[in-house]
Amino acid sequence: MRAMTSSLLDLAPVVPVVVVEDLTDAVPLARALVAGGLPAIEVTLRTPVAVDAIRAIAAEVPDAVVGAGTVVTPAQVSEVVAAGARFLVSPGWTDVLLEAMRASGVPFLPGVSTTSEVVALLERGVREMKFFPAEAAGGTAYLKSLAGPLPQARFCPTGGIGPDSAPEYLALPNVACVGGTWMLPKDAVAGRDWGRVEALARAAAGLSAGGTCR
Repeated sequence: MRAMTSSLLDLAPVVPVVVVEDLTDAVPLARALVAGGLPAIEVTLRTPVAVDAIRAIAAEVPDAVVGAGTVVTPAQVSEVVAAGARFLVSPGWTDVLLEAMRASGVPFLPGVSTTSEVVALLERGVREMKFFPAEAAGGTAYLKSLAGPLPQARFCPTGGIGPDSAPEYLALPNVACVGGTWMLPKDAVAGRDWGRVEALARAAAGLSAGGTCR
């Protein structure tokens, strides 16, 4: 099993955001991403098979660091950690959800889209966050404006980011990595073209973050 670094955000410059529709795709998809250099894999809880997909990847792809995304309830926190999730990502947060994620014992990225949410998390001792939905919430200009007054906050922006915009995000000092789906084009997944997924993952893994991130 791949060891977790000091921070989830430092595992790779890009975290694939995966929606598993067919459970049989979970393991080969994860293997392709890991082979391409993207070990941190966020499986979103948007499909009925998502928890089983996390369980299968955790059991069969030891070099993957599989996590759960779209976590919105304490019950989901318990379920996915029991299935083998090694990190948690939420689109937003409440105190109840935050405490459940903190109590889980695994790294977590609560979602933020406003300065007040960032300050509130910093007050609670949380410095690493998901910025979502990144493009709709202000993109690189917004994150750049946060770096001055709130330099202690580190972000994984997700939402609308592609291979062309990812380097702009990664150049910011307060961005450690980005989340995205561009290495998982629908036609490649539908056609089970795992070689293409691996190649796109390798290209994404070649990106690097600015500041102290990589």
